[in-house]
Amino acid sequence: MTIKMPMPLLFLCALLLMAPALEARNLPEFRDVVEQGSPAVVKIMVQSSGGRASNAPPFDSEEIPEYLRRFFEYRGAPPQPRARMSMGSGFIISDDGYIVTNNHVVEGADAVVVRMIDRREFDAEVIGTDPRSDLALLRIDAEDLPFLELEPDDTLRVGEWVLAIGSPFGLDYSVTAGIVSAMGRSLPTEQGENYVPFIQTDVAINPGNSGGPLFNLDGEVVGVNSQIFTRSGGSIGLSFAIPASVVRNVVEQLREDGKVVRGWLGVTIQDVDRTLAESFGLDRPQGALVSQVAPDSPAGKAGLEPGDVILTFDGKEIDSSADLPHVVGLIAPGETVPVELIRERKRRTLKVEVGGLDADDSFALLNDRGQASDGNRLGLSVETAPPEALQRFGISGGVVVRQVAPDSVAAESGIVAGDVITLLGSTPTKDVDSFQRAVGELKAGESVPVRLIRRGNPMFIGLKLPQ
Repeated sequence: MTIKMPMPLLFLCALLLMAPALEARNLPEFRDVVEQGSPAVVKIMVQSSGGRASNAPPFDSEEIPEYLRRFFEYRGAPPQPRARMSMGSGFIISDDGYIVTNNHVVEGADAVVVRMIDRREFDAEVIGTDPRSDLALLRIDAEDLPFLELEPDDTLRVGEWVLAIGSPFGLDYSVTAGIVSAMGRSLPTEQGENYVPFIQTDVAINPGNSGGPLFNLDGEVVGVNSQIFTRSGGSIGLSFAIPASVVRNVVEQLREDGKVVRGWLGVTIQDVDRTLAESFGLDRPQGALVSQVAPDSPAGKAGLEPGDVILTFDGKEIDSSADLPHVVGLIAPGETVPVELIRERKRRTLKVEVGGLDADDSFALLNDRGQASDGNRLGLSVETAPPEALQRFGISGGVVVRQVAPDSVAAESGIVAGDVITLLGSTPTKDVDSFQRAVGELKAGESVPVRLIRRGNPMFIGLKLPQ
């Protein structure tokens, strides 16, 4: 007996049978990347001194009461500290033995051993390290080694498939995959430095993956795995890699000079919020607002001023203040580049010769008292900053906020007692008289930027007057 099936139903059955094959055909294929890339990935084993003595208690004996301390005293020879062992990952970038890893993997190392996938081991020399980017360059005495290529064009995009190879928890040559979640993430260091536009992925990265490569589907290294965000100690789908553009720049300098010099502008910057954007004549919050220019800095020599909003630097758009260090840091010192900015609601373009990275001065506020002014339409009580404070801050004038009236315009804008106001709108406030004149010229409903110094840090606050 033959059962005839209607054509639409027959077509549907055929599609259902084909669906798994079609779905599999659309999934990414990682096997070739793993097979070709794994031989150049290495496990890095680090030995360092300064560990706790082998039989030392996990606390300071001075914290123990005297009558109990004798129970914890050592007998015989004093204990010797044990060498501390740690590990990470890395990858070979040239056939003559240069290897990239993280700075934190080899920091403080007494000895570094590199193990390859065929279990050969080599003693490694640390050629140079760069804590600011968390990169390190090693070298082993070997030739004709397999090596990996860094992505040359920096074309990685959000949503692309990527995979990592490394030794998480000592499990050598583990492979994990995911997608690019975001680009250009800013993760300031403990020192507040921000020179790496991190790649954020959901690739599973765990302790031991640090320093290993992040691949695209073409087998190119697009980043170096560096950090994870976790509350448990393991991966929760938030991992961060140093992009290939930064790796190329750092490795080239470490290879040639053993150190890294970054582009330096010499400014303190902050984000532009909605009120500040309105006060500067911008249609939306964007750019990096210059709140301070260091003396004799490249920015000062080029004519940048506090209150300038940098919109592009070297042709690259600066959408937020965090973008500026990423761009400036990759420019070679001595190179002259264009800077597009907003000043007094007008677009301007300046030429800046980028300098080498240096540390800005930090200032502290003196609580000296001077001539006071009580009561004005902003709800502020101010007094002229004394000469000692001006010298310490490196400014030519200013007024110190002594009181802020509750529910006033100033209070709503976030101005607090102790702030030193140096600019109101486009008018310098060198003393109480100039401050009062500037306040008197403000118009109802107007939004103006206020430049001030708070606890030694220069910044801008947007102030909007009521109608």
